[in-house]
Amino acid sequence: MAIQTRLISYQHGAVTLEGFLAWDDTISGQRPAVAICHTWGGRSEFEQHKAVKLAELGYVGFALDMYGQGVLGTGPEENSALMAPFMEDRALLQARIAQGVAALREQAEVDSARVAAMGYCFGGLCVLDLARCGSDVVGVVSFHGMFNAPDNTAGSRISAKVLCLHGYDDPMAQPQSLLDLAAELSAAGADWQVHAYGNTVHAFTNPAADDAQMGTVYDAEADRRSWRSLQNFLEEVFA
Repeated sequence: MAIQTRLISYQHGAVTLEGFLAWDDTISGQRPAVAICHTWGGRSEFEQHKAVKLAELGYVGFALDMYGQGVLGTGPEENSALMAPFMEDRALLQARIAQGVAALREQAEVDSARVAAMGYCFGGLCVLDLARCGSDVVGVVSFHGMFNAPDNTAGSRISAKVLCLHGYDDPMAQPQSLLDLAAELSAAGADWQVHAYGNTVHAFTNPAADDAQMGTVYDAEADRRSWRSLQNFLEEVFA
């Protein structure tokens, strides 16, 4: 196995974006690919590491960019300011993540008919919006994402399979929002699953998360279980 990586520059309107691609060059031909949408802090080593892990499984991993080349927040205040325009304009969010998926599909290593998307926290909401817009990705996976619905997709049909990996005690996505999401996905005709982990809060996949007051705490068991669930889901949607 020889994992290779490269940076991919692409445009959305006047904004230059930069994603991180990872693949195993011992595998010949095109293969399924997974776009990874980042947390509220921007594309970081965390998402790049996930791209490499996906490459080790035989996929192409692509940590896409929602904010712009080199744009990273340094803490909650900056992160919130970076995320805010997209939360206020969900059409912009939806167009930006769709452009990242389009950039992934253009890569020579990728089977463009077999593309999925996954995301963490803010990125989890982004991939749910991708599905809500009727994207033809085969599946989306939200890790400790937010569930609040946008104001521009009511009545739309969802063709992508949906998996939400959720800390049941997440203060940023409380049980009622989970019930609302379930009703929304069912009304949209989606094939959906939610795996909720008890006694688990936000950011449970991030070993650096250690702020009980904010409700962001790493949980090794939930991290392990959610990664296994992701693998099972990708095996299904790419079959």
